[in-house]
Amino acid sequence: KLKLVLDFLHDDAQDQLTSLEEKMKKSEISKEVYISKVKVLLGKELHLENGSLVDGAEQNGKANGFANGSHKDKEEEDVEMAAEREEAETKSPAALRGKGGRRSKANSETKKSPTSTRVTRNSGKQPTILSMFSKVYVLALLLMFSTGRLNTPPPKCPDCRQYLDDPDLKLFQGDPDNALEEPEMLTHESLSLFESNEDGFESYENLPQHRITNFSVYDKRGHLCPFDSGLIEKNVELYFSCYVKPIYDDSPGGVFARKLGPINAWWITGFDGGEKALIGFTTSFADYILMEPSEEYAPIFALMQEKIYMSKIVVEFLQKNPDVSYEDLLNKIETTVPPAGLNFNCFTEDTLLRHAQFVVEQVESYDEAGDSDEQPIIVTPCMRDLIKLAGVTLGKRRAARRQAIRHPTKIEKDSKGPTKATTTKLVYQIFDAFFADQIEQNDKEGGAKRQRCGVCEVCQSPDCGKCVACKDMIKFGGSGKSKQACKQRRCPNLAVKEAEDDENIEEEDVPAEKAKKVLQTKKKRQTQSKLAWIGEPVETAGKRQYYKKVSLNDEVLEVGDCVSVSSDDPSMPIYLARITSLWEDNNGKMFHAHWFLRGIHTVLGESSDPLELVIVDECEDMLLNYVQGKVNVMYKAPSDNWCMEGGIDVDLKVIEDDGKSFFYQFWYDTEFARFETPPKTEQSEDCKFRFCGSCTRIKERDEKGVPRAFEPLENEDSDNKALYAMACFKGEQFRVGDSVYLPPEAFSFSVKPASPVKRSHRKEDVDEDLYPEYYRKSSDYIKGSNLDAPEPFRVGRIKEIFYHRRSNGKADTSEVKLRLYKFYRPENTHRGVKASYHTDVNQLYWSDEEVTVNMSEVLGRCQVEYAEDLNESVHDYSSGGPDRFYFLEAYSAKSKSFEDPPNHARSSVHKGKGKGKGKGKGKGKASQDSQESRTEPQTLKVPKYRTLDVFSGCGGLSEGFHQAGISETLWAIEMWEPAAQAFRLNNPGTTVFTEDCNVLLKLVMSGEKTNSLGQKLPQKGDVEMLCGGPPCQGFSGMNRFNSRTYSKFKNSLVVSYLSYCDYYRPKFFLLENVRNFVSFKNSMVLKLTLRCLVRMGYQCTFGVLQAGQYGVAQTRRRAIILAAAPGEKLPRYPEPLHVFAPRACSLTVAVDEKKYVSNVTRGNGGIYRTITVRDTMSDLPEIRNGAAALEISYNGEPQSWFQRQIRGTQYQPILRDHICKDMSALVEARMRHIPLAPGSDWRDLPNIEVRLKDGTMTKKLRYTHHDKKNGRSSTGALRGVCTCAGGKTCDSADRQFNTLIPWCLPHTGNRHNHWAGLYGRLEWDGFFSTTVTNPEPMGKQGRVLHPEQHRVVSVRECARSQGFPDTYRFFGNVLDKHRQVGNAVPPPLSRAIGLEIKKCVADRMKEEQATADIKQEKMEVSD
Repeated sequence: KLKLVLDFLHDDAQDQLTSLEEKMKKSEISKEVYISKVKVLLGKELHLENGSLVDGAEQNGKANGFANGSHKDKEEEDVEMAAEREEAETKSPAALRGKGGRRSKANSETKKSPTSTRVTRNSGKQPTILSMFSKVYVLALLLMFSTGRLNTPPPKCPDCRQYLDDPDLKLFQGDPDNALEEPEMLTHESLSLFESNEDGFESYENLPQHRITNFSVYDKRGHLCPFDSGLIEKNVELYFSCYVKPIYDDSPGGVFARKLGPINAWWITGFDGGEKALIGFTTSFADYILMEPSEEYAPIFALMQEKIYMSKIVVEFLQKNPDVSYEDLLNKIETTVPPAGLNFNCFTEDTLLRHAQFVVEQVESYDEAGDSDEQPIIVTPCMRDLIKLAGVTLGKRRAARRQAIRHPTKIEKDSKGPTKATTTKLVYQIFDAFFADQIEQNDKEGGAKRQRCGVCEVCQSPDCGKCVACKDMIKFGGSGKSKQACKQRRCPNLAVKEAEDDENIEEEDVPAEKAKKVLQTKKKRQTQSKLAWIGEPVETAGKRQYYKKVSLNDEVLEVGDCVSVSSDDPSMPIYLARITSLWEDNNGKMFHAHWFLRGIHTVLGESSDPLELVIVDECEDMLLNYVQGKVNVMYKAPSDNWCMEGGIDVDLKVIEDDGKSFFYQFWYDTEFARFETPPKTEQSEDCKFRFCGSCTRIKERDEKGVPRAFEPLENEDSDNKALYAMACFKGEQFRVGDSVYLPPEAFSFSVKPASPVKRSHRKEDVDEDLYPEYYRKSSDYIKGSNLDAPEPFRVGRIKEIFYHRRSNGKADTSEVKLRLYKFYRPENTHRGVKASYHTDVNQLYWSDEEVTVNMSEVLGRCQVEYAEDLNESVHDYSSGGPDRFYFLEAYSAKSKSFEDPPNHARSSVHKGKGKGKGKGKGKGKASQDSQESRTEPQTLKVPKYRTLDVFSGCGGLSEGFHQAGISETLWAIEMWEPAAQAFRLNNPGTTVFTEDCNVLLKLVMSGEKTNSLGQKLPQKGDVEMLCGGPPCQGFSGMNRFNSRTYSKFKNSLVVSYLSYCDYYRPKFFLLENVRNFVSFKNSMVLKLTLRCLVRMGYQCTFGVLQAGQYGVAQTRRRAIILAAAPGEKLPRYPEPLHVFAPRACSLTVAVDEKKYVSNVTRGNGGIYRTITVRDTMSDLPEIRNGAAALEISYNGEPQSWFQRQIRGTQYQPILRDHICKDMSALVEARMRHIPLAPGSDWRDLPNIEVRLKDGTMTKKLRYTHHDKKNGRSSTGALRGVCTCAGGKTCDSADRQFNTLIPWCLPHTGNRHNHWAGLYGRLEWDGFFSTTVTNPEPMGKQGRVLHPEQHRVVSVRECARSQGFPDTYRFFGNVLDKHRQVGNAVPPPLSRAIGLEIKKCVADRMKEEQATADIKQEKMEVSD
């Protein structure tokens, strides 16, 4: 074999090979060293040979250069070095052509005659393509022979960079005999526009233009190759052969031309008629516009047209819809039909990723042409995802760009911005006043923003001196005021990074920790002051003598006055307090200060009214000489006509600022950030000079936290226990016979649970050549797995309440004890988790096992009944509310058997009713009363509130409220037609407005009764509840507001929505949004929202809830802002019902470095087990990829509690919308090859060739580069797919397509957590990731494959993961439906919130009833 090749080598190299062989024979060097040196030598030779064909004239010089200095004998110098050299060489012809590669018009004119340059270029012996190919091929064979096949990248053509062993590599078939060379062809009479003297077209102003058809483009070796992959920019010589026609007439005449070129530049010119782009070449002699390619070149050219058309779609789509997601863009691309006459019939995700670099560059040049205050398209969420996924290099295109896009692709500019927000005066003033200050301040600080990344070519280029920004610079003679970067130098990397940083606030899942309550001690300063009591002491208690008044520096202070106390730290504003008592004792003249908190120290921060205070439960005793002086603090009560005062012009200032006047409206909870109506704490007449509301409430709270026993049972006493009938704890009464919740660690069961199989999915014996990406699966954590989900609460029934007796016979009252019967849940029995899947979540088993616990561990009370004793069906009983359980059987752990429960297990309440009449004796009246009184609130009929749902979508929020029975949605506003139609289908009685909410509010505020379609508009006083989730795109980017993002926010739908609230003044208001709503712009969006509500007079609070804790198999964290009108009670957030994976339950929110939690006390705990994917959808029939039948039959009964709930009580034979997206042939093949094991994703794909359903074959992914980070596989194979794996910049020639393993994932995997989860399957025992608007295996949320079927999840499966009943209807095509489902609020979440609102209304009604009764009694007495 060596002999074969030696003929081709230079003498110098032959000598070296021989000497190396000698050395090896004499054992001077090892075989390994020999091979590596031969490899290096041949590598050089191969490229030298190639290089020597670059140009005959340069051959000798180069050969010498090599011989004289580049034989470094470094062993590791393998093919990669050679590849670098080859790049250097392919660039060398630049020297021939003058810098920049594009031969400028001026240059070509100075040369005598262009034909002369032609000659040198074609001189030297030009071997036939075939002989060249064989030479290269033989050397390639040799290389493979000498190094072993596996560990080297396959050989590439040094010119066109295509793999030489690629079956798709095609050779140019040669020209017809009558084809002319370029100069000759240009002067041919059928084309010539002028006399055919030699210098004719030299003197011509511009280069002549011609049209060409039947063209092929190839490199010097005759390889057909694309011209848009950066080769021309790298000065690789590309030629083309074609049939040339005159530009100006359509006559059939023309000339065959051979080997025109080399091509100096290619360009795109507009879209003729808007659809097809025209592409052109420039050579030294002429411009050519490409019409039809030759048959052999057509597939290559189609890709080119495809990418140009693709970038047109993308730019136009994003320019009109800047806030869409990557999945939305895919949807747009997949549903766009390409214009006729292009050689492709559809676009796929693969098309987009293949052309991503080009598309992004087009977006960059589009942005460059935009105005400086426009948000660049490059930072839209969708572009950022594309850049990450495809590994696009930004800021790449300016340096050596010969591919000047002459007339950038024509794109209609969309001038229509968002409609200006319709606002009420109050909302407008708050935003305006605040932002004027903010932006001024930002300008003062000079917007210290980093302008550049400093790495990309954009940053490194000089200022252009021509754009608006440059003209303002001092160095170009401007004023220097605008401080804008040169337009040519707007760094895309930085813009993208900033937008990224802002989105990723707190998206990290971390287990929540309990926030500790810390009272900031106030550092105060004493003042020298004259103090004297006025009048006699009003009362004496112990050593204290209480007074009513005191004189401080000649100012009279009395109990109830407010005073200022100066701070030790001069930068702190003065503290303010109310004097609740004055006294003198051993410490001196004292007072009790009930503190106010300034607005700035609440969650409102700097957005608060500087004069507004809130009452807090913080107080302390202190010396009077700390007091600085008297201040006026007035209570601003809501007016009697509050609800009708919305939307009228108000003065933002509540009171004048005289330095001594303040006002308050609310009591504030510092831990939960709740603004509530100040509590009415009753004070008795006898201690009115020493009464402090704060002390009273703190004491009450502390007392509630300590369990106490009442009603001793004398006759049932024993020696070591003092027994009681009742105990109180956390404001609730507990009696013997009641059931209680306890934490899972409170007691264990006799049956050891089958330990969950810790799946280590490290298959040690994986064939790394077949599964080359498997090594990336190093962590055992699987997204969407329930392995760490806690157990639900334990349930026990109280047998005894007692104190232990001390040795002296007295009861030890420090700790109340409970003796309980344990209840088993189905999964606690020997049957294990499988048993729980078919049973109801609220079904238990009685057991006679007993346990003693401390009462302080109790988490709450519940009701557990024997099902046979119920007066109603189990279903009706259970749906009466949470905290209701039942049992049918008792479980014996000893015999592992289920039997009838013993008599004492049956509650005394219902005996004598229902089926088990008259058995057993009643246990005294106490238990009965308590049980009866507990179910009594149900008799209060809570009215349904008239509700307006804004941004209603298909109606998830309303659906949950309807299920809770708190609201009746009479009006809904939804601009997107398909979602509005879906809302109508499910709520036929609702008036649905399909128009801009700003337009509607404007109409109502101007006194209109109906809209243009004649629909009746809700009027002031009509709307009792307002709910909605305003979309928040656009101002999520960047952390501070600047004038652009501010104006976006000022006109955002959040502002419009707050104006709806101000105008209608509903009794309750709910704003739902993504988790990060509370963090946008340093939480400024949240603060301003709450600030508006506070100024309107609403009690309000915010929190983050996890939908998975309310009964869906999905993680979805949502920010919820709640507000209640004066006179109503502000709802609390609902306690979690189901346990859920702890890492998805981090619900704390940091605002200004303080952590807030919602009021949920039970943390991660829950009363029911978690709902899984199996619970959600195991009963649905099997369907195929692309299934489109809108109605099919269920084919079976529901299997789980969730399925029984979701199908509803009405028998429904028809299953709707169990349809799924039809994925392209390639995606379908990938899905088919993802294993069924939990945690499987793209990293489990085999690297094989498969036949697709459209008949084409995929290719194997080639690993061609050393990967610095991941090294080599166990078999020594390479792991990199692009030059960037070795730390260099990406090379577009490395991209691969149509492979089972998507090339882009290993390309960028090292930077993005190995793209864990893309093409991921759901796990039967796990949960859904946040349900998205368009399930895409490579989308943001890639775990969208069915656990067992080879398809993405169906619309109905997604709807179930959101908790929509099966009877719920969606509207439109499959993608419309997915979007309706993905954008919705899960009804179980809104139902839980609705029930809390209902509780508040019921409590208020009860209080009103009670006060009415008292009044009635008083009247009767007086009568």
